[in-house]
Amino acid sequence: MFKRINPQTHSSKAFTFDGRKIAFEPGDSVAAALLAASVTAFRTHPVTKTPRGPYCMMGSCFECLAEIDGSQNQQTCMTPARERMQVRTQSGAKTIG
Repeated sequence: MFKRINPQTHSSKAFTFDGRKIAFEPGDSVAAALLAASVTAFRTHPVTKTPRGPYCMMGSCFECLAEIDGSQNQQTCMTPARERMQVRTQSGAKTIG
């Protein structure tokens, strides 16, 4: 699906997405790293429960929301990937409480 233009041999940097180790390159956003790892659904729609993923990759559409290090509604396309991040699929709307 998505491929890097100039892939590196192997990155030792990684975060987890739903428990799966995701390698990333320096400068990657969380969304870019997930797409490069063939992950296309980052959340479910609050009403229809359909899977949603990045669309604009520039912070305008809010389709790429996920839970990052315990904080919900994080725009993965605007969040730089960091080692040891814990990223999780967001199910529906943000939980208040």
